[in-house]
Amino acid sequence: MMQFQTRSTSDEVEVRLNGRLEFTDHDRLSDIVGLLDGQRARRFTIDLSGLEFLDSAGLGMLLILQEEAEQRNIKLTVRGAQGDVKRSIDLARIGEIITIEP
Repeated sequence: MMQFQTRSTSDEVEVRLNGRLEFTDHDRLSDIVGLLDGQRARRFTIDLSGLEFLDSAGLGMLLILQEEAEQRNIKLTVRGAQGDVKRSIDLARIGEIITIEP
Protein backbone atom coordinates (compact mmCIF):
# COMPACT_ATOMS: atom_id res chain seq x y z
CA MET A 1 0.00 0.00 0.00
CA MET A 2 1.23 3.43 -0.94
CA GLN A 3 1.63 6.16 1.66
CA PHE A 4 2.52 9.77 0.95
CA GLN A 5 3.72 12.89 2.70
CA THR A 6 3.44 16.40 1.34
CA ARG A 7 5.43 19.59 1.67
CA SER A 8 4.32 22.88 0.18
CA THR A 9 6.09 26.15 -0.41
CA SER A 10 4.81 29.25 -2.17
CA ASP A 11 5.84 27.92 -5.58
CA GLU A 12 6.04 24.12 -5.18
CA VAL A 13 4.01 21.18 -3.92
CA GLU A 14 6.14 18.12 -3.22
CA VAL A 15 4.67 14.66 -2.66
CA ARG A 16 6.90 11.84 -1.41
CA LEU A 17 5.51 8.38 -2.15
CA ASN A 18 6.43 5.38 0.01
CA GLY A 19 5.74 1.67 -0.37
CA ARG A 20 4.07 0.26 -3.46
CA LEU A 21 2.08 2.17 -6.10
CA GLU A 22 -0.43 -0.28 -7.55
CA PHE A 23 -3.93 -0.49 -8.98
CA THR A 24 -5.38 -0.71 -5.46
CA ASP A 25 -4.02 2.79 -4.73
CA HIS A 26 -6.14 4.43 -7.42
CA ASP A 27 -8.46 5.94 -4.79
CA ARG A 28 -5.50 7.74 -3.19
CA LEU A 29 -4.78 9.44 -6.51
CA SER A 30 -7.66 11.87 -6.02
CA ASP A 31 -6.13 12.89 -2.67
CA ILE A 32 -2.87 13.76 -4.44
CA VAL A 33 -4.63 15.58 -7.29
CA GLY A 34 -6.62 17.53 -4.70
CA LEU A 35 -3.36 19.01 -3.42
CA LEU A 36 -3.12 20.99 -6.66
CA ASP A 37 -6.47 22.72 -6.20
CA GLY A 38 -6.33 26.19 -4.72
CA GLN A 39 -2.56 26.30 -4.94
CA ARG A 40 -0.50 29.07 -6.48
CA ALA A 41 2.33 26.60 -6.99
CA ARG A 42 4.00 26.52 -10.37
CA ARG A 43 5.79 23.22 -9.71
CA PHE A 44 4.53 19.82 -8.63
CA THR A 45 7.24 17.34 -7.65
CA ILE A 46 6.64 13.64 -7.10
CA ASP A 47 9.49 12.08 -5.11
CA LEU A 48 9.68 8.32 -5.72
CA SER A 49 12.80 7.67 -3.61
CA GLY A 50 10.71 5.81 -1.00
CA LEU A 51 8.79 3.75 -3.56
CA GLU A 52 9.66 0.03 -3.69
CA PHE A 53 7.32 -1.10 -6.48
CA LEU A 54 5.34 0.42 -9.35
CA ASP A 55 2.97 -1.57 -11.57
CA SER A 56 1.40 -0.57 -14.89
CA ALA A 57 -1.54 1.07 -13.10
CA GLY A 58 0.97 3.09 -11.07
CA LEU A 59 2.61 4.24 -14.30
CA GLY A 60 -0.83 5.26 -15.54
CA MET A 61 -1.37 7.25 -12.35
CA LEU A 62 1.82 9.21 -13.01
CA LEU A 63 0.44 10.07 -16.46
CA ILE A 64 -2.86 11.17 -14.90
CA LEU A 65 -0.94 13.42 -12.49
CA GLN A 66 0.91 14.91 -15.49
CA GLU A 67 -2.39 15.66 -17.22
CA GLU A 68 -3.94 17.17 -14.08
CA ALA A 69 -0.90 19.38 -13.48
CA GLU A 70 -0.82 20.47 -17.12
CA GLN A 71 -4.50 21.48 -16.98
CA ARG A 72 -3.62 23.78 -14.07
CA ASN A 73 -0.52 25.15 -15.84
CA ILE A 74 1.75 23.52 -13.24
CA LYS A 75 5.05 21.82 -14.14
CA LEU A 76 5.22 18.19 -12.99
CA THR A 77 8.60 16.63 -12.21
CA VAL A 78 9.23 13.07 -11.04
CA ARG A 79 12.45 12.37 -9.20
CA GLY A 80 14.25 9.83 -7.06
CA ALA A 81 13.18 6.65 -8.86
CA GLN A 82 15.52 3.76 -8.06
CA GLY A 83 15.88 0.06 -8.80
CA ASP A 84 12.81 -1.69 -10.22
CA VAL A 85 10.77 1.52 -10.09
CA LYS A 86 13.32 3.29 -12.28
CA ARG A 87 13.45 0.31 -14.66
CA SER A 88 9.66 0.33 -15.00
CA ILE A 89 9.65 4.07 -15.77
CA ASP A 90 12.48 3.67 -18.28
CA LEU A 91 10.86 0.68 -20.02
CA ALA A 92 7.56 2.53 -20.32
CA ARG A 93 9.42 5.56 -21.72
CA ILE A 94 7.56 7.84 -19.33
CA GLY A 95 10.43 10.34 -19.64
CA GLU A 96 9.14 11.23 -23.10
CA ILE A 97 6.02 12.71 -21.47
CA ILE A 98 7.04 13.61 -17.92
CA THR A 99 10.20 15.40 -16.75
CA ILE A 100 12.27 12.81 -14.88
CA GLU A 101 15.12 13.87 -12.61
CA PRO A 102 17.62 11.55 -10.88
